[in-house]
Amino acid sequence: MIVRALLVLICSVSGYFIAYYAMAAASPYAVFQAIFGLIIGLVVALLVIRVERNIRKQSVRIIAGGVVGMIIGLLIALMIGFGLNMVIRIPQNQQVVPWIYLLLIGILGYLGLVIGSKKAEEVNFRTPDSRKLMDHRLLDTSVIIDGRIADICDTGFVDGELIVPRFVLNELQFIADSSDSMKRSRGRRGLDVLNRMQKSTAINIEIVEQDFPKIKGVDGKLVALAQKLNAKLLTNDYNLNKVAELQGVRVLNVNELANAMKPVVLPGEQMTVKIIREGKEQGQGVGYLDDGTMIVVDSAQKMINTTVDVVVTSVLQTTAGRMIFTELKEAADKKSGNA
Repeated sequence: MIVRALLVLICSVSGYFIAYYAMAAASPYAVFQAIFGLIIGLVVALLVIRVERNIRKQSVRIIAGGVVGMIIGLLIALMIGFGLNMVIRIPQNQQVVPWIYLLLIGILGYLGLVIGSKKAEEVNFRTPDSRKLMDHRLLDTSVIIDGRIADICDTGFVDGELIVPRFVLNELQFIADSSDSMKRSRGRRGLDVLNRMQKSTAINIEIVEQDFPKIKGVDGKLVALAQKLNAKLLTNDYNLNKVAELQGVRVLNVNELANAMKPVVLPGEQMTVKIIREGKEQGQGVGYLDDGTMIVVDSAQKMINTTVDVVVTSVLQTTAGRMIFTELKEAADKKSGNA
């Protein structure tokens, strides 16, 4: 804040004295011109502060691309101006020539700055071999809030580069600032998880500024960015999973990974489970394994809060997870004895 105030003061005072001494000090209009110069200096200082704030929001790659593009544009303007000076002679209108040069510098410098900053994200400074080995994975908001992706990365099963778009960070910030306490806690959890992942030496995270203003909704932007970067989409959102697959985007679903890692249970196996609540069907009781798998037990409705031995009868795999249907061991023994 002090530096910005000092900048405003320097520009204003400089504008004042430059305008004052540009005219004769004794001129009756010198003071008015000096005041005008002070105003111009103040405006310039405010514009510089505005530009500085916008630059701070951009990544180093975009800033470097813009600078390089602007330099190339200015060099092209210099060569064109030199060529025009050699070919075209306007002796009667020499005052027009500087304005032509200024116009070329402004147009080509601006074009170079814009094109360089826009195309900077498409430039990869890695060698071709390392680019082939690098596998990009795009994180969505739900998988960051979920938090399991951080533990998976710590184990080393996920390699390559993890990409977090700026619009995902903005959504996390919006959720963290929500008036709803539940949403606020979920948003803050997501920011904490992302901060933990950034500090981990086993994970390489890159924040990209690429946005798609014409696309509404974060899910649509994620799919578009995954298509542009040829990246895999890391999520646990079922709807986003299906939409992305329909558009040809490869999806890594954390829930599917968790289901795949659950131990295989075959019909006829015995297990011990505690009945927690009643089931949907008459006479059923429901319990859970340590990994959260639902166990449905026939004829166990009256055994709530009781630990029983059961025998697996069938296993049902659903999009929400796996369900194991069982019956009481006593009932299974009676069936086998009668058989």
